[in-house]
Amino acid sequence: MASHRKLRAAAVVCAVAVVTGPAPVAAWAATAGTTAAAPSVSAPSPDPFSGLTADEIGDKAVTATQSATSLRMTGRVVTEGQPLDIDFAVNDQDECTGVMKIKGGTAELRKVDEVTYMKGDEAFWRVSMASQGMPEAQIDATVELVKGRWLKIAPGQAGSADLSGVCDLKALLADLGEDEEERRGLTRGPDAEVDDTPVATLVKKKAEGETTTVSVSQEGKPYILKMVKAGGEEPGAMVLSDYDKPVRVVVPPADETVDLSKLDGGTPA
Repeated sequence: MASHRKLRAAAVVCAVAVVTGPAPVAAWAATAGTTAAAPSVSAPSPDPFSGLTADEIGDKAVTATQSATSLRMTGRVVTEGQPLDIDFAVNDQDECTGVMKIKGGTAELRKVDEVTYMKGDEAFWRVSMASQGMPEAQIDATVELVKGRWLKIAPGQAGSADLSGVCDLKALLADLGEDEEERRGLTRGPDAEVDDTPVATLVKKKAEGETTTVSVSQEGKPYILKMVKAGGEEPGAMVLSDYDKPVRVVVPPADETVDLSKLDGGTPA
């Protein structure tokens, strides 16, 4: 039974790895901030960015966004050719709660007190594990064990390191300022709005046809409120909101969880 347990645990961890690639914010950090199709609006008077170049506005946006204690990320990105929809609230205490969808499957993820909980529907687990080349029989056995339950992954267990980046706000934002050279060459487009907040629009175009558009708040702190990447291999759009608001993470009931280390018997943790 021990060998079967290890196989099933490995299958689950590999499935989790499908959605724990580079964080959406970090993935777009190099090319700094509503879409080009957004309606133009009048800038606040006076313009908070008056006298600043687009690059300088981008620098202010990166600095402000990196100072956030929490935020919510909502949108779609493409990772390894697959569209991934996410809606996550994350804070600087390595806590998070949210939902992800890929290929018709849905999974919830929560992390609190260094413990990660993940609950996927059958479609999510099957699609995720099949994409990792897991044998059908192994997938069936694993799905049966985790069906309707939260998978509990404690620190040090297989998969905990893979999942840690999803809820690490500091790591998500750290890369925003890592490559300053890539953030140069921005232009300022028409002012617009994101969820009724006026924004400055920054645009970066690459020779290979990829365009990144970043929306920077013109009210309060110059937070990045939206990022859109068009063209290239990983297009997508992400809205950032709920800056500095509390993130409430609910621990699933013990009788609805199964510990990763106990998959062999399906014993609740």
